[in-house]
Formats: sequence, structure tokens, C-alpha cells
Amino acid sequence: MSVRTLQMLVNIQTQSKAITYAGCIIQMQFFILFSGLDIFLLTIKACDQFVAICHPLHYLVSMKPWICALLVLVSWIINILHSWLQIIMMLQLSFCSDLEIPHFFCELNHLVHLTCSDTFVSEVVMYVAAVLLAGGAFAGILYSYSKIVSSIHAISSAQGKYKAFSTCASHLSVISFFMA
Repeated sequence: MSVRTLQMLVNIQTQSKAITYAGCIIQMQFFILFSGLDIFLLTIKACDQFVAICHPLHYLVSMKPWICALLVLVSWIINILHSWLQIIMMLQLSFCSDLEIPHFFCELNHLVHLTCSDTFVSEVVMYVAAVLLAGGAFAGILYSYSKIVSSIHAISSAQGKYKAFSTCASHLSVISFFMA
């Protein structure tokens, strides 16, 4: 959302609803990077919740600060490489004329359809990367919460179940807002 806000404010100030090709590429670079980071950080938090609820006595051993830092670093590296891959694929395409996009937000899929060149490889890379990264992260979240739910069902006291569920409630609400 914050990636789009700057261009929207510029458009409001200049009374223009267009964005240049270079501005579009930069905007897409940051949008792909930060949306991927959001998904990966939600997945890391789901894994953290999994360890905290399913293996509470092993939490300090399993989630050492250097492991958490490594998980965040790996998610940054993966998402930087992913955004570079998408932008490099976009820069390989040719456009028929001087391109001015009549929106304040550039979407990768829409820009691919404005090209004059063959987009098959770009579209395959775009969709495969999205399925692998977002699908993998979503599968990690589903796996973590399936284990958490089965662990919560194994708790005998109602107060223990409530405490375990309330630990996950805020994260589940963020995931549901993000996926909606």
C-alpha cells in the first residue's frame, strides 16, 4: 500500500493520472519486494507460534535470536532475488511506442499485456514464481496452524485452550486481512 501512495500523491498534486515506464518499474520492484516480505514474515511468525504452542519447553532452544535473524535474512534475500527476476523479465520485453501508463499503480500482469513482444516466457516465470513463493508460504502457514489446532485440542483445561488460542488470534486476524 505504501508503495502506491507516493505515486498517488504526485498524481493528485500534478492533476495527472499517468506514470512513466521508469516509475512503473521502480514501483513494481518495491511492490513485489515488500508484498513478498509480508507473506514470508507472516510465515515465519506462524512457525514461531507453532514452536511456542506445540513445543513450549523447546522454544528457547529452537528459536534462538540468531535463528530468527537468519530466517528474516533468508526471506529478504529470496524476495530481493524474486523482485529482480521479475523486473529483469519485464525489461527484456519491448513496447511498440513511448509508454505512459494511465494509472497511479503499475501491476506486473497489466504491463506484460501492453508489450508487442512474445510474453509466454515472462508469464510462465511470473506465475511459477508466484505459485512457488506464495504457495509455499501459504502451505507453511497452513501446516503450522494445523499442528497448532491439533495441539490445542489435546489441552485438557478450558483455560489452557483459551490461552493457547488467544496467543494465535492476533496473528490469524492479520493473515485473514492480508489474504482478503
